[in-house]
Amino acid sequence: MTADELVASHCRPIHGRPLSADEVTQHVSLLPGWAVVEGALERRFDFGDFHRTMAFVNAVAWIAHREDHHPDMVVGYGHCTLRYRTHSAGGITVNDFICAAKVDAMLP
Repeated sequence: MTADELVASHCRPIHGRPLSADEVTQHVSLLPGWAVVEGALERRFDFGDFHRTMAFVNAVAWIAHREDHHPDMVVGYGHCTLRYRTHSAGGITVNDFICAAKVDAMLP
């Protein structure tokens, strides 16, 4: 799978196991800037000011609503950290990578 294929994909309900460590490693290599931190897919985004940060947060909220897959967000002045983990599967799934790729695709 490629990053473009992840962007073109949509999240589906997952009621099973998370991706294996090898699968996570393969997928994370497609998305520069993202890393696995404490069992979640995570990336920090930095912005020049609060307004740009909030525009980003709102755009991520739109993706989350559209895909019905919601990240944890830590928001501060000029930065936002996203953490994706599929709670129903108990770990990282392809849905997390789909949403991360969609976030990356909306940035310049």
